[in-house]
Amino acid sequence: LFGAQIIALLGTGLLTVALGLLAYDLAGSHAGAVLGTALTIKMIAYVGFAPVINALVTRLPKKPVLISADLIRAAMALCLPFITETWQIYVVIFLLQSASATFTPAFQSLIPSVLKDEKDYTRALSLSRLAYDLEALASPAIAALLLTVLSYNSLFLGTVGGFLFSALMVTFTTVPANAPAHPEDASSLWHRTTLGARIFWNNRRLRSLLALNLVVSAPTALVLVNSVVIVRDFLQRPETDLALALACFGIGSMVVALAAPMVLERFGDRAVMLTGATATPLALTGATVLLFQPASDATWWSLLGLWFLLGAGNSTILTPSARLLREASTEETRPYVFTAQFSLSHACYIISYPLAGIAGAAAGLGLSSLALTILAMIGAAGAFISWPRHGTGTTETLEQGDEQPVGPHRHGSP
Repeated sequence: LFGAQIIALLGTGLLTVALGLLAYDLAGSHAGAVLGTALTIKMIAYVGFAPVINALVTRLPKKPVLISADLIRAAMALCLPFITETWQIYVVIFLLQSASATFTPAFQSLIPSVLKDEKDYTRALSLSRLAYDLEALASPAIAALLLTVLSYNSLFLGTVGGFLFSALMVTFTTVPANAPAHPEDASSLWHRTTLGARIFWNNRRLRSLLALNLVVSAPTALVLVNSVVIVRDFLQRPETDLALALACFGIGSMVVALAAPMVLERFGDRAVMLTGATATPLALTGATVLLFQPASDATWWSLLGLWFLLGAGNSTILTPSARLLREASTEETRPYVFTAQFSLSHACYIISYPLAGIAGAAAGLGLSSLALTILAMIGAAGAFISWPRHGTGTTETLEQGDEQPVGPHRHGSP
C-alpha cells in the first residue's frame, strides 16, 4: 500500500508541474487565475463528492474501489496532453479529482485497520507524510530533468503511468476485510453522508483541527498557485526554477515528517500542531513583505528559504492530524471521520485558492499573500481557542446520530 501511494504521488507531482506550465502556455501572466480556478474546482469536487461517494461505497470491498478510482484517474490524465482551451482543463480536473475523492479517504481509513499499535501508526503517518512530500520534492526534481529533453506535455504521461502502476500494486495487495455491518450502514444516505461532520462538531480537538486546516490551506495555496507566476513572471527565472521552488517546500515538510515520531512522543499532538499554527503565519508574513519588494537575486534565495519554512510549518500540522481522527473514531465510524476530514479540510481551499489565484491576478501578488496571511492568522486563533489544554476534548461521541452523549468518554476526560 505504501508503494502504491509513492508511485501515484510521483505521478501527481509531475501533474502539478506540467499543469502549471500548461496554464502559463495558455494564459501567460494570468496563469495564476487559471490554476486558482482549476484548483477551486478540484476542491468543490472533494467537498461535494467525497462524503456522498463514501456513504455509497463504505460497505464495498476496499480493493475494487481503490483500483477503479486509479483507473479513472489514469484515463483523465491521458486527456491532458490534448488540451487546447482553459475550459477543458476545468472539466478534466473535476473528473480526475472526483476519482481522487473516492481513492484518498478509502486509502487513509484503511491504514489504521492494518496497524493497530499507536507507535506503529505514528511511524506510518510519518512515512505517509514523506510520501506526500515526494509530490513537492522528487517529482519536481524528476520533472526538471525531463524538461531538459521533453516538452511539458510528456510529463502528463508520467501521471498516467503512476496511476496505472498504483492500481497494479493494489491489485496484488491483501487488504483487511471491511468491519462488520454497523447500524449506521443501514441508515439513510443523508445520515451517513453527514455523520463524519457531526462527529467532528462534537469533539473539541477535531473542531480545532478544522481551524488548523484553514492554517494549512493558506501557504499551500500560495505555493501551488502562485509559484509559477512568482518564478516565471515576477522573478523572470527559467522553468526549471519552478521545480526547485516546489522542492524547497517539500524538503521543509520532509524534515519535520522525519522527526515527527520522536517529537510527538516527547511533546504530544497539541504542542507540535499549535507550534505549526504559530510558525506558518509568521513565514507568510515574510513572504508578503518579500513580494512587495523589487525582484532581485536576494529575493530568489529568500523565497527558497520561506518556501522551506512554509513546508515545515504545514508538516507539523498535517503529520499528526490522523492520530486525532483515529482516537475520535471507532472501527465502524472511521471511514466517515476520515472522509469528513478529507472533505472539510479541502473546503478551506475553496477560500484560499481564489485568494491566491484570482486575487493575485487582479490585485497583485503582494496583496494576495497578505490576504492569505490574515486567513492563516484567523485559523491559528481558532485552533488555540478550540483545543483544550487537558484531555481529549470529547464532549460527546456521535455513533447513532443522537444529539446526546452515548458511552463513556475516552480516557475518562471531558
